[in-house]
Amino acid sequence: MKPIIAITSGDTNGVGYEVIIKALLEGHMFEIMRPVIYGNATVAKQHIHTLDEEYRNINWNMIESPDQAKDGRLNLITCYPDSTPVQLGTNTEESNKAAKASLERACADLQAGKVQALVTAPLHKEALNGGHTEYLEKRFEVPSDQVPSTKGSLMMLCTESLRVALVCNHVSIADIPAQITEERILSKLTILNTSLKRDFGLEKPRIAVLSLNPHAGDSGLLGKEEQEIIVPAIQKANEQGIWCFGPYAPDGFFGSGHFTRFDAVLAMYHDQGLIPFKTLDMSGVNFTAGLSIVRTSPDHGTGYDIAGKNEADPSSMRNAIYMALDILRQRAEYDELRANPLPFTERSDGDGKPRREFIDFKTTKYDENK
Repeated sequence: MKPIIAITSGDTNGVGYEVIIKALLEGHMFEIMRPVIYGNATVAKQHIHTLDEEYRNINWNMIESPDQAKDGRLNLITCYPDSTPVQLGTNTEESNKAAKASLERACADLQAGKVQALVTAPLHKEALNGGHTEYLEKRFEVPSDQVPSTKGSLMMLCTESLRVALVCNHVSIADIPAQITEERILSKLTILNTSLKRDFGLEKPRIAVLSLNPHAGDSGLLGKEEQEIIVPAIQKANEQGIWCFGPYAPDGFFGSGHFTRFDAVLAMYHDQGLIPFKTLDMSGVNFTAGLSIVRTSPDHGTGYDIAGKNEADPSSMRNAIYMALDILRQRAEYDELRANPLPFTERSDGDGKPRREFIDFKTTKYDENK
């Protein structure tokens, strides 16, 4: 059975519908999944009218629940009224309400197990009084008794060759130093390490940690956060079996291509990590690691400046859909392999050192009552 992927419409005045339609109608999307768009067909048609002729004759499959989704069709669940005004390129109260309604309905179906993953189109921060990451963290945080056992989530921007995660997400520059704590860095490193293994299939990932201050603090001359906070966090992570290194000064780290030696990079704050990331590739994917669900998004915003001009590039949205499917598959394989580990017994060869022998139930007779 093909997985059902929930796709939110995002800001109704931005490029959300444009990149969704372009991405879904390219390539072989319908062969690998059943997409369900959470939005409104009347609003979508206003966006489609601004696109090339090839996109204008869409026959929507209007459904009320994801289990009604059909193969090879653009399935749509109505989340806000036909009367929702479309004012391309403008942030409005109505567009924020529509974006939030789309996300809330998709999340409800995700929590109910009706869809398998969530791909979110861009919205304005006012719609949620913050970003997607913060909203989803509150709604889908992994319970402490489940794997992974770390609390919170992690914002990670990904391409095939680069993954950049953040200690601080959408935080004012003035507030960043107070949030750079040893505990927070260690928590983000733990979530990142777990995600690289579980979601990306990396057995022993290598993580680079960036500094907060220029030149990694210059031995305390330009700041002591490296010596007093970041280095101790790295040391504790290493003691826990996490392969992390640094702290590296960000300017030379990216400029020299040093990032290619690592599986992921942990940046201290938003622009420190995302400016070089988007300079290198604007078709990346925003993935929220550490949640009980799979959520991806294009790595761009609402695109008000090009909304309605048929100029939006769907590459990032397309990659977000592909990555959601890849992570779903990888996570299922990872969890299945660890769900029923081979039982073992311990014995000694007489040298005082224990030996583990794994039991093969196909050849070993045993007493179920023991």
